[in-house]
Amino acid sequence: MHHPGETKNEKLKRNCRAAERRWRKNKNNINHQIFSEQLKMYNNTLRKSRNPYFAKIISINKNNPKVLFSTIDHLFNPDFKSSKRTPTDSLCEQFADHFRGKISAIRSDILSNRDMIVNTSEGSIVPEETLDSFVLVNAENFQKVFSTVRPTTCLLDPIPSSLFKTLYGFFEAELLYMMNCSLQLGVFPAAFKTAVVRPLLKKSNLDCNDFNNYRPVSNLPFLSKVLEKLVFTQITDFLNDRQILEIFQSGFRVNHSTETALLKVLNDLRCNWDAQKLSVLVLLDLSAAFDTVDHAILLNRLKYMVGLSGAVHNWFTSYLSDRSFMVSMDTCSSNIHKMTCGVPQGSVLGPVLFNLYMLPLGSVIRRHGVNFHSYADDTQLYISVSPDDTRPMDALFNCILDIRSWMAENFLQLNQDKTEVLIVGPEAQREKLLSKLEAFSLCPSLQVKNLGVIFDSELGFIPHVKHVTKIGFYHLKNIARVRPILSRANTEMLMHAFITSRIDYCNALLSGLPKKNISTLQLLQNSAARVLTKTRGRAHITPVLESLHWLPVCFRIDFKVLLLVFKCLNGLGPSYLSDLLLPYKPSRTLRSSGTGLFIVPKVRTHTHGEAAFQWYGPRLWNSLLEELRAAENVHVFKNRLKTHLFNLAFT
Repeated sequence: MHHPGETKNEKLKRNCRAAERRWRKNKNNINHQIFSEQLKMYNNTLRKSRNPYFAKIISINKNNPKVLFSTIDHLFNPDFKSSKRTPTDSLCEQFADHFRGKISAIRSDILSNRDMIVNTSEGSIVPEETLDSFVLVNAENFQKVFSTVRPTTCLLDPIPSSLFKTLYGFFEAELLYMMNCSLQLGVFPAAFKTAVVRPLLKKSNLDCNDFNNYRPVSNLPFLSKVLEKLVFTQITDFLNDRQILEIFQSGFRVNHSTETALLKVLNDLRCNWDAQKLSVLVLLDLSAAFDTVDHAILLNRLKYMVGLSGAVHNWFTSYLSDRSFMVSMDTCSSNIHKMTCGVPQGSVLGPVLFNLYMLPLGSVIRRHGVNFHSYADDTQLYISVSPDDTRPMDALFNCILDIRSWMAENFLQLNQDKTEVLIVGPEAQREKLLSKLEAFSLCPSLQVKNLGVIFDSELGFIPHVKHVTKIGFYHLKNIARVRPILSRANTEMLMHAFITSRIDYCNALLSGLPKKNISTLQLLQNSAARVLTKTRGRAHITPVLESLHWLPVCFRIDFKVLLLVFKCLNGLGPSYLSDLLLPYKPSRTLRSSGTGLFIVPKVRTHTHGEAAFQWYGPRLWNSLLEELRAAENVHVFKNRLKTHLFNLAFT
C-alpha cells in the first residue's frame, strides 16, 4: 500500500517492520531471510542518506566548533536528553530578577565597603583635539559595513536578518538616511535599546536548577549593530590617531590577541629568569565587570580623557541611556526591565567602551613600578624579585591595594577568591618568597590558567601540553567513532576544528622548549593523521603528514613565531612586541644592509634566555632567505614560509 508523501527511507522502514512481524509470527527460515535482506537494505540506504546530511552540517559550520560538537555528540548519544528546565513566562521573570539582583548586589556591596563616594573625574579640561561630529556615511561605505555585519537574528527583528540582507537594495536609501540622521543629530534610536537575554548553562554537567550556573547571553537588533559598526569605525580611527588606548591592553583590538599578550608576559618572565631573578605573577579577576560599568563615570571619561564632545558625546549619552532588556526562552519571555549601568553585551561598541572605562588603571599600576598586561577585564601584574631583596613585593602589595580602591571607586569588584599567584623560578629560591606572600594573604600555586594557557613555575608548559593532549585525544576518539560515515574532506574539517585548533592555540609560547616537552602534541597530531587517512598504527607517519601537507608541531611553532615577527616588522603587530625586536644597523655600509635583519641579544641561559621571544624570534628570522623576508604582504609571506618549512621538515 502506498502512503502519500512517504519518503524512500520511510517506505523501506515500513517494509522492514512488516517482514519482521511475519518472521516473528511464522518463525520459518524463508521469512527470516526476507527480514534480513530488508533490514540490510534499510541500513545501507539509511547510511547513504546520513552521510550527505552530516556532511552538509559540517561544511556549513566548519568555523563553528559549538555546532560541530553538538552534531558529533548527537551521533554518539542520539537518545541523550540534556537536563533542561521547561520554559515559562514565570521562569523567564525569575531569571531576569536573578541577573538584575546579581548586579545590584555587587554595587551595593561596593558602596557599603567604601568610606565615602570618591570624585572619579580625571579632570575637567577637555583635550585640545576633540571629536565633536561624525562624518556622514556615503552609500558605498554603508554597503561595505552592512555586508560585513553577521546576519544574526534577534527576537525583536521583524524578519530574519539573512533575508533582510538579501533585500538590502530595496531599502538602501531609507536605511542610509536613518543612519546619517542618528549620526548628525547625536541620537541613538530608542527601538535599538532593548536587548533579548537568553540564559545559557555554563557547562552541560552543571545543575540546571541553580541560576548561578547560567550566564546571560545578550542579543541585539540587527540594525543596531549596523549603526554601532559605523560609529565604531570612526571612533577607532580617532583613538588610534591620538594613541589614546592603553598600550598594554590587548582585548578587542586589531592586531592584538591573547597570544600576543601572553607572549609579551612570557618574554619578560623568561628574561627575569635569565637575569637570575624570580618573578611573581598575579592574575586579577573581576566579577561581572561589563555589567557594573557606571554610565556617569564612563561619559565623564569619554569627554575629559578621550575628547568626545558635541554631537558625538550626545550620541553616546543617548546610546547608554534608557536601555532595557528582557529574558527569552523559546516562546516565553519576561517583562521588559530597565538597565541603569553596564555596557551592552553582545554589542559592537561594548568592548571598546569598556577599554576606555579602564583607561586610568594603567596609571594606577605604573605609580608602583609594577609590570602589567590586560586583556579586557583580565589583568596580570608581575614583578622581578631578587631572592635576597623582597622590597618589590611591598610595591606589588601596595599596588593591589590601590587597584582594589580604584575598582571600588569605579563600581568594579575584584573577585578575591579567583585571584591567583604564581612564583616563577628555581624551586629552592621560590620557597624564600612564600612567607612574604602569605603575610599579604596571597597563596601561590604551582600552576595557573592564564587566558586559556596553563603557566607553571618552571615555564616548561608540561601541564599545559598534557591538558591540550588530553582534550585532543578525547575529541579524536569521538571523531574516530564516526569516521566510517564521514567523507575524508568532512573528517579533515573536524580535525582542524577540534584537534589542530587546539595544537595551534598560543603555540608561539612553546618556542624554545625541549622536544620532549611537546612530544605528546606530536603524538596527537600523528594519531589525527592516522584516523583521517585510515593508516595502520605501525605504518611510518612522516609520509602521511607529508601527503596531508601538515607541518609537524615544532615547525608549526616556528611558523607562528615567524609570522608574528613579520607582522611586527610591517606594522601589523602590537607595539609591545615590535619594541622587543631591534633592527640590525651596521656601522658601515655592507651587503647585508637593508635586508631586514634583527639584532640577536646576548643571553645567559639556553633554557630561558634563548626561549624568550626577543631572542628566539630574531634568530629564526635572520636564518630565513632574503626573498622570504622581503615578501610584499602577509598572504604571500605565509605561503612562502609554509613551503620553506615544509621543505625543511620533509627533505
